Amino acid sequence: MSSDKSGGIFDGLPISAEKSHLREDLLRIDESWAAARFDSLPHVVHILTSKDRDAEIQFLKEQGDVIEEVVDEVVHAYHSGFNKAIQNYSQILRFFSESAQSISSLKTHLAETKNFVGSRNKQLRQLWYRSLTLRHIISLLDQIEAVAKVPARIENLISEKQLYAAVQLHVQSSLMLEREGLQAVGAMQDVRSELTKLRGVLFYKVLDDLHSHLYNKGEYSSANLRLSDGDEALLTTVAVALSTNNMHSLSRRTRSIKGDGHLGTLAFGDGYYRPSIDGSSTLDGLDDEGTLETVDGATSDGLLSSARHGSGGGHVKEAKATSHRIPMWLSRSTPDEFIENMKKNDASLNVKYLQTLVECLCMLGKVAAAGAIICQRLRPTIHEIITSKIKVFGSVHSSSYTSQNGKSVASTFYSSKGLVERHPTLKKKGKGGTSFITTQMAVSPVSPTMTPMGTAQSAARELLGSVLDSIVQILENHATVGELLESKLVQQSDNPYTLKSANGGTNWNADTEVSQITGGFSLGFSMSVIQSECQQLICEILRATPEAASADAAVQQIDGFDGLSFAFRFTDTTIPLPNQVGQGWRNRPNVLQEGYGTAAVLPEQGLYLAASIYRPILQFADKVSLILPQKYSQHGNDGLLAFVEKFVKDHFLPAMFVDYRKGVQQALSSPAAFRPRAHATTVYDSLVEKGRPVLQGLLAIDFLAKEVIEWAQAIPKYAGELVEYVHTFLERTYERCRTSYMEAVLGKQSYMLIGRHDFETLMRQDPASACLPSATHQVPQKNVSDEEIVEVEQKMSNLLLGLRPIKQENLIHDDHKLILLASLSDSLEYVVDSIERLAECAPQPVQSTSTPARDLTSLAAEYRRLAVDCLKVLRVEMQLETVFHIQEMISREYMEDQDAEEPDDYIISLTTQIMRRDEQMAPFVSDLKRSYIFGAISSVAAYASIKALTEMKSINLLGVQQICRNSIALEQAVAAVPAMDNEAVQQRLDRVRTYYELLNLPFDALLAFILEHEFLFTSSEYLTLLRIRVPGREIPDDAEKRVAEILTAE
Repeated sequence: MSSDKSGGIFDGLPISAEKSHLREDLLRIDESWAAARFDSLPHVVHILTSKDRDAEIQFLKEQGDVIEEVVDEVVHAYHSGFNKAIQNYSQILRFFSESAQSISSLKTHLAETKNFVGSRNKQLRQLWYRSLTLRHIISLLDQIEAVAKVPARIENLISEKQLYAAVQLHVQSSLMLEREGLQAVGAMQDVRSELTKLRGVLFYKVLDDLHSHLYNKGEYSSANLRLSDGDEALLTTVAVALSTNNMHSLSRRTRSIKGDGHLGTLAFGDGYYRPSIDGSSTLDGLDDEGTLETVDGATSDGLLSSARHGSGGGHVKEAKATSHRIPMWLSRSTPDEFIENMKKNDASLNVKYLQTLVECLCMLGKVAAAGAIICQRLRPTIHEIITSKIKVFGSVHSSSYTSQNGKSVASTFYSSKGLVERHPTLKKKGKGGTSFITTQMAVSPVSPTMTPMGTAQSAARELLGSVLDSIVQILENHATVGELLESKLVQQSDNPYTLKSANGGTNWNADTEVSQITGGFSLGFSMSVIQSECQQLICEILRATPEAASADAAVQQIDGFDGLSFAFRFTDTTIPLPNQVGQGWRNRPNVLQEGYGTAAVLPEQGLYLAASIYRPILQFADKVSLILPQKYSQHGNDGLLAFVEKFVKDHFLPAMFVDYRKGVQQALSSPAAFRPRAHATTVYDSLVEKGRPVLQGLLAIDFLAKEVIEWAQAIPKYAGELVEYVHTFLERTYERCRTSYMEAVLGKQSYMLIGRHDFETLMRQDPASACLPSATHQVPQKNVSDEEIVEVEQKMSNLLLGLRPIKQENLIHDDHKLILLASLSDSLEYVVDSIERLAECAPQPVQSTSTPARDLTSLAAEYRRLAVDCLKVLRVEMQLETVFHIQEMISREYMEDQDAEEPDDYIISLTTQIMRRDEQMAPFVSDLKRSYIFGAISSVAAYASIKALTEMKSINLLGVQQICRNSIALEQAVAAVPAMDNEAVQQRLDRVRTYYELLNLPFDALLAFILEHEFLFTSSEYLTLLRIRVPGREIPDDAEKRVAEILTAE
């Protein structure tokens, strides 16, 4: 038995919920009972063969009862339905019978009517014609009544600033008056006259509104829109792609101004759309809800928006919904294709309003007239806007810059604020009481406020930036209107239902003929005039007067637009007065003769303001390139930026080079340029503001170099030329420093020595050279042993002692020259540090074969080598001075008869000279450099004193004491030098005293000393002790042999 299949058979039976157990009982009935051909034989056989026949029979009876009960339930469930169906069928039969009778009666009546109407055919046709005539008359009367109200309605729409609706109504009414039937109506003449006048009123109203919005003075200009936080999200401008049907290229900024290749083309009288003019037109069906909600006229977004529910995340959805609503100025307009495109347009309010005004001009057929008037007003309006911007700038800054004493802005600009801010080290005087501001202002070709970071530069940059920002917005509006007109005319040329051009043609060239149709207005013309005015402003800022080859002549080349050219006459010291213009501007009545008034807010020295105007012009060119369509991109590149770059290259850079070269020459030729300061501080300091006595000439050159680098940072495109100027100035300065160095050392023995290869090698090996400034040729010092130090000092001393006798004329006896060398060395180091900083901050030129940093770094190495040479000369000079004084020991007899209390005169002279020169050099070099200059005195004096004994014949005990006293005096003088290694000085001069004190020892004691200190002195020095005659000392004949055996025993 299959319960699944049985259940499938009886699943559709209408069994009530109370008898649901019947379904389970039905599942237990074998499917053979439900077969189509029932065979009872198997069941009979089964019962007869069953063991319990009664139970089987009882089971069959129970299944029969279940089936009967199910049948009862089915009959009960379907009984009422069967009855109702029978009743309905009876009603249907009755209705069909009645309808058949009615149709028969109707056929009879129609036949009778046909016979009746056929007998009155002519009379009915006459009545029908009369009704048509009356309807036409009524329609004409209604139209006449509606047209008679049109002037008042147009005036009302104008007062409500619904210009598009007014133009729509005017065009519709004009077309209606031209229809057949109304042309001969005499009562319409007054209406025609009023519509003609209103056409002019509408034209000038639209033109004035367009003019205001072109220059950001209108109600919906971007400059006047003040958006709340929520409205900013709603009115976000989104650029959309052009339709593939549009064959006209647009700029990236205005690619959303056309939809589906159309710009609201009208189709009056062509059978497509005839809106009503009786004032009953609505905007039903324009949005998803079928209704529009008006907003209060005081709202600032100009759009019809629905009430907001909630905040936060709902702003995005509201923005999408609001972007497809109608702007407020179109709220009373008749729905047409233009309004549909405005709904779909996601451009800004300013662009949408300009679209509306351009559409109005096209509908009125006044594009050429409007273009001509816009062209006439363009130059005076731009001039007025620039002048007003300058006046506002002056009034704002006069309140912030004018002091209580009533100083003007221009006079305040000449304060030293810019100089002090750029060079804070010049704010204070040095400890010696010297201030460098006056000196540097004297050598700089510009006043403090005209420096790259001066207040005049920042004022000019801010002023021009403010003007150019406004110009960019104006140019963007002109580009929008120009592209709208061109695209509109292209659409009209492709659409047979649009208005024809002024000359009746519909096929134009892209630029020339479109410009003629628009009354001369085009984006190229606007670019020419606007850039011409900007160039005149720049000429006034730079104090350059345009001559006959002026920008105004280039403005007339509208078709070619080959750029703007200028010839200049510079008037740096004079300000052009009103009506005092160049000859190129005479006999031009359309050009304003007065200037822009920049003289009230900027200083008179205008040439150097080219640096401050370069960056605003560069930013302006970048913005213009984003605004202009592709076909005008080259025109933008040939405008202001090319003009300024040509001016900078041809006029500014050459003038700057001449001025700064003159400043360099004056700084280097000044008598005080290389004169060490007489009132220098007593202690050296590495900071200029604390008294570092840098030579005035080098300090001035450093100031000029920094200033030129600042000009390079202001004009990075010409950084290569400006850095080359700095390199030239520094090379000239190096030559002058080299000349001063040679004047001090020429013909002197110290200068010749440092030029010798062997001596230079020894100086490089000297560990003391580690304190010298690191030069490119110098090898870093490693850890040097004492033996190596002694060996280098010995070789150096032997070389110097081999120069005896040293003459005084071969030495630099003038202390002023030595001080000059010390000051020159330190000043050169100051310039080197400054050059390295300049090399780091110097801008990298765009195209250059060598980097400025590398050129300046190589020049800094030359400066450093010269500074090192100055220190080397000073060190060798002090060594030669020591040898010069110590060589007197040879000619002096040390057979004293009494004990002297003072050192010898030559030692007093030497120590006095050491202390005097150390004191004089103290303000000009650091302590470490002073220790280098005077550090070799002790070693040279020690070797010279010991070697002097070889040339003596005799010495007594008092003579030994005198030499020891000389050694002590010299040690005290050298040890007094700051940063000196006193221990090394003492060790070297103690060796001298020990050596001479050995003369007081008996021979046996001397031998014992030699055994203990075999390497303290050399063999020759020990043998010299035996050869000299000392009264009271006995030396055996074999003394030298015995000493030699001790020294050679090892």
